Amino acid sequence: MLDKRRSFLKSVLGQWPLFTGLSLLLNSKPSWAGAQIEEPMIDAVRTALSSAIANAAPPIPEFPDTESRIAYLRWLGAMSTRLRRKKADFTTRKEFLQTVWYEARRAGLEVSLVLGLIQVESNFRKFAVSNVGARGYMQVMPFWVRTLGDGDAGKLFHMQTNLRFGCVILRHYLDRENGNLFLALGRYNGSRGQAAYPNAVLGAQKAWEYKLQ
Repeated sequence: MLDKRRSFLKSVLGQWPLFTGLSLLLNSKPSWAGAQIEEPMIDAVRTALSSAIANAAPPIPEFPDTESRIAYLRWLGAMSTRLRRKKADFTTRKEFLQTVWYEARRAGLEVSLVLGLIQVESNFRKFAVSNVGARGYMQVMPFWVRTLGDGDAGKLFHMQTNLRFGCVILRHYLDRENGNLFLALGRYNGSRGQAAYPNAVLGAQKAWEYKLQ
């Protein structure tokens, strides 16, 4: 069944110009599950990642000027409209998008990329669990909590905790791959070097891109 879904997804992505990003957003189904591979990690890297996870600054956007704040609010309004089918409650959507925006920027990632990854990994389901045990919005494997946190995998169902882990992990993989997004995404999914997963995420990202008017 999974092979059939992958073949179908490849055929859709191969004809991407025939589809809008919004169409993919509204009709997609969860087809992937994060399967990061536990690898040996030098102490310096582990310490740096642990520090990034432990920094529990609240996800409250701060802006240097009024123009930046207005741009953020316009983005928030546009994304809220796109996400309405997945999260009907406005307050829930707002808190989720605010947290994604905060954690993505904190990790130096494009917010649209993180939203695309979440769509592919969990279809925006907070309590998603894969058949290999990956959890939450960004399908983080429990071994990361043992490596970087206190070992309580249940915390991966907490929205900000899950998004922070996911963003820090993807940033780590990008650094390991010297900025090569294709390889970093493959490593995130445990399929480094294979095209299907990176193509799926990059395709889903298009539904979340936003240009200031």
